[in-house]
Order: sequence, then C-alpha cells, then structure tokens
Amino acid sequence: MEIVPIKTEQDYLSTLKEIEGLMTANPNTPEGDRLDVLVTLVEAWEARNYPLDLPDPIAAIQYHMEQNGLAAKDLVPHIGSRNRVYEVLNRKRPLSLKMIRRLHKGLGIPAESLIKAADEAPQLTG
Repeated sequence: MEIVPIKTEQDYLSTLKEIEGLMTANPNTPEGDRLDVLVTLVEAWEARNYPLDLPDPIAAIQYHMEQNGLAAKDLVPHIGSRNRVYEVLNRKRPLSLKMIRRLHKGLGIPAESLIKAADEAPQLTG
C-alpha cells in the first residue's frame, strides 16, 4: 500500500475523492485499511489547515439557552442576580472563574468555550 502525505490543497482534494470511492470497502481488507489510513491523513490535514475556533463565551451560553429552552432567570443560580445575568449576556461584565465553574458544572457548557478571553471574542455591534 503506497501512501503519500497530503502537502497541498490539490493532494487534499484528490485524497477526498479517493476516500469517496473507498467508502463501501469492508473492514480488514486492503481497501478498508487504505480507507482508514487516508481518513487519518485527511483529519490531520484538516486539523492543521482548517482549525475550529471556539465560540465566544456569551455565544456559547446563548446557544445553550436556546437549545435547552432556558431563559435568563435560569442562569441566576450559576451567574448570580438577575441583573448580573443581564450584565454578562450584554457583555457589560466578564465571566468570573466562579461563574465559569458553575455554568460548566450546572449546565454542562464546555469550560473551553467559557474561558476564551474577552479580547479574543468577536465584538457584536448594533
């Protein structure tokens, strides 16, 4: 089995096309093994060339609220008073470490999404 590294965008696209042709390969066959190796190469290429950025903390909280039917009042046990919740959601107050821990533990929001620094987070206008 000859496998070459993915070095260019063209190599990447060619590898994707080859993977598409191997999608019906049976496991533990030469074709299945080639598929496994090519998928690993593509994953490494994508991680290096198309890294996923974490969402900004407020966007992560808002997404979690929307997905779980939560209102601002549901954040009070995790953030503090209702006024403090609105300050956080309106980007007037940063999340404290205590808030991050409570949101992560109580609501299951990934801590990685909550710790992004405010200067790294996109600022919303309007």
